[in-house]
Amino acid sequence: MECKEIETILLESLSLEEVKVTQEGTHYKIIAVGECFDGMGRVKQQQTIYGPLMAHITSGELHAITINAFTPTQWKREKVFNM
Repeated sequence: MECKEIETILLESLSLEEVKVTQEGTHYKIIAVGECFDGMGRVKQQQTIYGPLMAHITSGELHAITINAFTPTQWKREKVFNM
């Protein structure tokens, strides 16, 4: 599955300001930024991302996924300190 395809699915399904998907072999890393994550715990954030992708996960198209979800405020801080 192409990274841009995953980004499109997430942007069309969720209220996200930014999505970045990278791939290394069969492992995908998703960074999602949106106000929709405000007040959510990490598990709920991941469930929110998994939802629109579930058909691709169960079919085996997507296998190993790492998810990092941020609110816009958290993302600004993350970029300053870790990038």
